[in-house]
Amino acid sequence: MSRSATAIIATFLLSAAPGPVAAADTPDATDQLPSIPGLTPSLVYTGAGFANLGGGVRAGGTYTGNLSLSLAFDGGPLYGWSDTLLYADALWIHGGQPSNFIGDAQGVSNISAPSAVKLYEAWVQKNFLGNQFSALAGLYDLSSEFYRLQSAGLFLNSSFGTGPEFSFSGVEGPSIFPNTSVGARFAFAAPALGLVVRSAILDGVPVDRPNGSRAVFKAGDGVLVVAEAEFLDRPGMSGPPPHGRSGLGRQADLTPYDNKLAIGGWYYSAAFDDLVEVEPNGQPVRHRGSSGFYALLDRVLFKVPEHPEQVITGFVQAGYGDLRVNRFGVYVGAGLTAVGMIAGRDTDTLGLAVAYARNGSHYVSAQRMQGIPVTAAETAFEITYSTQLTKWLAVQPDLQYIIAPDTNRTIPNAFAFQLRFAIAF
Repeated sequence: MSRSATAIIATFLLSAAPGPVAAADTPDATDQLPSIPGLTPSLVYTGAGFANLGGGVRAGGTYTGNLSLSLAFDGGPLYGWSDTLLYADALWIHGGQPSNFIGDAQGVSNISAPSAVKLYEAWVQKNFLGNQFSALAGLYDLSSEFYRLQSAGLFLNSSFGTGPEFSFSGVEGPSIFPNTSVGARFAFAAPALGLVVRSAILDGVPVDRPNGSRAVFKAGDGVLVVAEAEFLDRPGMSGPPPHGRSGLGRQADLTPYDNKLAIGGWYYSAAFDDLVEVEPNGQPVRHRGSSGFYALLDRVLFKVPEHPEQVITGFVQAGYGDLRVNRFGVYVGAGLTAVGMIAGRDTDTLGLAVAYARNGSHYVSAQRMQGIPVTAAETAFEITYSTQLTKWLAVQPDLQYIIAPDTNRTIPNAFAFQLRFAIAF
């Protein structure tokens, strides 16, 4: 994308947002947009060419991408709002749907979604007690802090973000990409123990409804409550956290951790139809409330003493959902990453991972009652390599092998190839 095109897009999106026009924090835009102290814009374009190399639903390929414009405003410099952050993120999602070719359920691409231009996040965050407590309220992406692992973030299959036992829950899923909800998040840190505890309460249904409407806390939505405790081994963070917002919450300026163990759970307060059981009158049995839990582990397995940038890590994810009302009852994911294994390529990362999503018993029974051939689980193997070619361009070839796509016996196993790239302006 040219310098002039970047500036035009940034100017257009910024002019559509409330408040004064801001400057992008790059040479491409700063010569055309005024600078505002405390405001940090970010413009990132992520795209991928996709091809079905065999199997799946049909042959062919497509292109998918999204453009993200985010604005982070630190309230301290201008207004004296210490430890206060305002944040907004607008998305332009476009392109085809790779899973339409593979026919898989988990999602071979974590950036593909129905085309839309939307306000994805908009929230305010305030930290208290010397940066040991953080409160956030607004339109919020749960996956930015919950169910999150450094190593798993390399992979492109959606299950390595938020496991399908959770992402397929509720109505249109929880508050994650591509549909977010309004609510509040609270976090507490005990650095001496390496402990962070988070909880969030949000509208039980995303703002963008399945019928195309938009609403917040509509009658019958209920609420979604999520809680997580994580234990971290982070070099240089054994003492008190630094003053300011950088030590806790979103936009935290922290060094990568070496090890992480997290345990979390969720609960929807609304009522949901059972997938198979019915009342005497033929109507589905209604269950008040739905819940599940997960556990995460991410560890440094090996580090070259003379070259600390060369490191091998491993992660495991495991989750259990509500078998009565959710499609996937069990999920297990695991993977390995190797960083800086090639001389002179300190940040290049090679990864190998597997994601196993198992249908719940009620879903299997419902499918078989309709005569749909169904098997127990869908399994995705992924091998990927990420390289930072320039300061502003990253490229990532990725190959996935999907066994039993959509757990449908009639769909052949499939090979999916993607060439992902990200441009940061």
